[in-house]
Amino acid sequence: MQIVGDERLMKGLGDLIRNVPDYPKPGIVFKDITPLLKDPQAFASVVQAIADRYRDQQIDYVLGIESRGFIFGAAVATALSAGFIPVRKPGKLPHHTHRCEYSLEYGTDALEIHQDAVETGKRVLIVDDVLATGGTAAAAVELVKCTGGEVAGLAFLMELGFLKGREKLPGLDVTSLLTY
Repeated sequence: MQIVGDERLMKGLGDLIRNVPDYPKPGIVFKDITPLLKDPQAFASVVQAIADRYRDQQIDYVLGIESRGFIFGAAVATALSAGFIPVRKPGKLPHHTHRCEYSLEYGTDALEIHQDAVETGKRVLIVDDVLATGGTAAAAVELVKCTGGEVAGLAFLMELGFLKGREKLPGLDVTSLLTY
């Protein structure tokens, strides 16, 4: 495990992430963050570490990717005094949307954003729990671009480095607190 930031603190966070073998299908080791989320100090540490990294970046909006990105994204938005934008699975947003399909490590999916979610030129920080193959993150980047927004960066609690998802995000500022 590679760690960004205060090594002792981040190691403690890593200890709160449970490995669940063969979920959601055989051969996948799912990184379960629920033990970390129920620890108020650990959760606050994650939010603070991400917010501190982007505090001077003039972030207008934090975009959270359904569903665990909502948990971290909304809290980071509050810490940065920025607005929060949810990006959702198809059919979940009530107004006109842009849609982007993508591949993930165990199938395909799509994401949607309201067409009027981001004003032209506004700076958006994309937040999610994990960077795996990069498909979800790349789709979120495309959705921000569809609205006319500027991607200021992408922040993740953890990255599965062996899946090389970062390669789908060339030229973008990507931060992962923990890398496996």
